[in-house]
Amino acid sequence: MNAPTAHSHLAPQVLQRVVPPELLAALQARFGSQYSTALVVREQHGRDESVYEVPPPAAVVFAQNTQDVADAVKLAAAHRVPVIPFGVGSSLEGHLLAVQGGISIDVSRMNEVLAINAEDLTVTVQPGVTRKAVNEAVKSEGLFFPIDPGADASIGGMAATRASGTNAVRYGTMRENVLALEVVTASGEVIRTGTRAKKSSAGYDLTRLMVGSEGTLGVITEVTLKLYPLPEAISAATCSFPTIEAAVRTVIQVIQLGVPIARCELIDHNTVRMVNAHSKLGLREENMLLMEFHGSPASVKEQAETVQEIAADFGGQAFEWAVTPEERTRLWTARHNAYFAAIQSKPGCRAISTDTCVPISRLADCLLDSVTEADAAGLPYFLVGHVGDGNFHFGYLIDPTKPEEHTLAEELNHKLVARALSLEGTCTGEHGVGLHKMAFLLTEAGSGAVDMMRTIKRALDPDNIMNPGKIFSM
Repeated sequence: MNAPTAHSHLAPQVLQRVVPPELLAALQARFGSQYSTALVVREQHGRDESVYEVPPPAAVVFAQNTQDVADAVKLAAAHRVPVIPFGVGSSLEGHLLAVQGGISIDVSRMNEVLAINAEDLTVTVQPGVTRKAVNEAVKSEGLFFPIDPGADASIGGMAATRASGTNAVRYGTMRENVLALEVVTASGEVIRTGTRAKKSSAGYDLTRLMVGSEGTLGVITEVTLKLYPLPEAISAATCSFPTIEAAVRTVIQVIQLGVPIARCELIDHNTVRMVNAHSKLGLREENMLLMEFHGSPASVKEQAETVQEIAADFGGQAFEWAVTPEERTRLWTARHNAYFAAIQSKPGCRAISTDTCVPISRLADCLLDSVTEADAAGLPYFLVGHVGDGNFHFGYLIDPTKPEEHTLAEELNHKLVARALSLEGTCTGEHGVGLHKMAFLLTEAGSGAVDMMRTIKRALDPDNIMNPGKIFSM
């Protein structure tokens, strides 16, 4: 199969469907003050962290409960008008853009924690609850929810995009941590998938089907999550390396030895410099691993000593510890703000960000060749990675007024993803497909698998109203 060209990602296909006045009138009558056609509101719901410029949706409905979502979808379905779910707008690949017009259903007001079942290690929430709010609600029970994509994303959005983040190397992704869902289908019907039981062999696994479907099969209105006991001891450490290769080889050795590290992040020296300037830190401006260890005091000490020995073998130095919650929070906040640190390092720029994931044994090959290409291109970039599970991110900083920089960034992205696929990796480890990776999905999965996805989409959404134009073309 032919690989996509770099230029195939420069602009999404925009084909606006007509939103009839009678639908807008019906929405106004049903939702009143929970409905808006104000341009500023529509524009807010018509952009995310991607670089795409697309006309905003025709209207926004602010749902407050499942019935609101069901009623809005039913009205839209009657007119075959697209519906785009909206959480906090932190997606990176154009997931929430109204490329075919339609209405946006904002679920941010559906932000209640519905039930905490501490004995069973589960919590059930509405989709607009953010991950930080979940952890605030359950910490008094001695529990926490580990999935941490960096942004304080909504749980519904995290489920829809199959998010993961810094803790995934130990705790997995949303795929492993969502037990059950409530979903409004394309016809406006409310269904439930899964239960609070830890496992089931009952029928098709509809929960896994919905997790990662990016709003193309339904609107998530309730999520039941796994929780974990708060670790007895937590320790974070930074370690500097003379080269990126040395840092990556250390990670590979740590993972292959089975060290149960909770977080293992790579930050290249360019990004450390940006983070220092943005977060007022004094980190050594060298390639760095930022790590965290969870467990009993004895096991944390053992893990840390093992990693320190491995790092020393690869030239790692300046191991520095952050034991107090305040020190750890400061470090991880700085890491999570790397994107904004990079943006501020070049005033007026935009970031074209991309991520891939490869088998851990191929991480060095993929990452080092990609760094060489980016350096040769001369385009400023930042590099961070959840390298403990083979996932890393490049962000290319471009001047939005210079199309040639956009083209160059997309060429680098194309080479990076093509390399990951050639190493039996994936075009996206956690950002999702959205608009940006549609052509790469076809290369990765093959036409037969994508046709199967289309068959599922047509069966569940025959009029193609659920977030159309995302993941694959129809």
